[in-house]
Amino acid sequence: MINNWISKIKLNFEIVLTVLHSNSNNGLIMKQQKLKTLLAFGAIYIIWGSTYLATRYAIETIPPLMMIGIRSLIAGIILYLISRFKSKEKIKRENIFPLFTLGAMFFLIGHGLLAWAQQYVPSGMAAVLVTPEPLWIIGIEWFFLKDTRVKLRGILGIFLGFCGVVYLVSSTISGATSNNDFLGSALIIVSTLSWGGGAVYSRVAHVPKSPILSSGMELIFGGTLVLIASFIIGEPSQFHLSQVTLTSFLGLLYLIVFGSVIAFSAYIWLLGHTSVTRISTHTYVNPVIAVFLGWLIANEQITTALIVATALIIISVYLVLNDQYRDRKNQPSE
Repeated sequence: MINNWISKIKLNFEIVLTVLHSNSNNGLIMKQQKLKTLLAFGAIYIIWGSTYLATRYAIETIPPLMMIGIRSLIAGIILYLISRFKSKEKIKRENIFPLFTLGAMFFLIGHGLLAWAQQYVPSGMAAVLVTPEPLWIIGIEWFFLKDTRVKLRGILGIFLGFCGVVYLVSSTISGATSNNDFLGSALIIVSTLSWGGGAVYSRVAHVPKSPILSSGMELIFGGTLVLIASFIIGEPSQFHLSQVTLTSFLGLLYLIVFGSVIAFSAYIWLLGHTSVTRISTHTYVNPVIAVFLGWLIANEQITTALIVATALIIISVYLVLNDQYRDRKNQPSE
């Protein structure tokens, strides 16, 4: 009997040690997870907010489409090579068209038009015009996929966002020094619509399961298309490598390493570890970072129109995302 008691005590002691060890490991894992989440949010908040200024410097001596093509292609190759080390998944024939389409929507139209427009639009204003992107995404989801419900709060948010964009664009017309100022603002809106359409299409597109592989191939396809477009409009004939300044080169390098590889990888990682609503909060922060850096480093003016439009658009994005969060929270779980 004494032996039985001793055995039970030993067993219970081992169980307690196992639980304590497990709790200790779980606590360490949770701390590491929180740190990774914090760093990932920091990347999409600060780095993506700073890419507008980096783009402005990069296109000073490098043609915009050529710059975006080089950036996308190099970043895509890096991500593709990383995916080959992390996963054995390969591209299938049915993946090619969706990846090609997404590459065109995200990088040829999305980034390409944005970079071209920033020849005429200040970096801070460009960031503000991109901010309503979640509104376009929700509108496209509601119209095409029919799985998004927009309530009164969301409708009010979309209306405010639309007013903010119209007000900001109209202010460029009154103070425009050339037709390209207005055209640049209009093309940025088109670029955000294309990016939003790509984001919605990516939900139903037959792409590889590995997000890094998908992102890499989208960048490669998109970068190739942008370079083709660059050749078609004659950018290479007007470009000489000797004219590239150190500032432009560092801007391009920053966009490749930080904007595409680090921040985009952080974004992909967050998609698998937190809610889309939380991730979308970067749209509140990016324009603030961009406007501040443009004012601090590039001496860009902060006008009354920019402040009013920024406030309207940020409030509108908050209302729409909050409306979607409440709607999903109130839906019965299956």
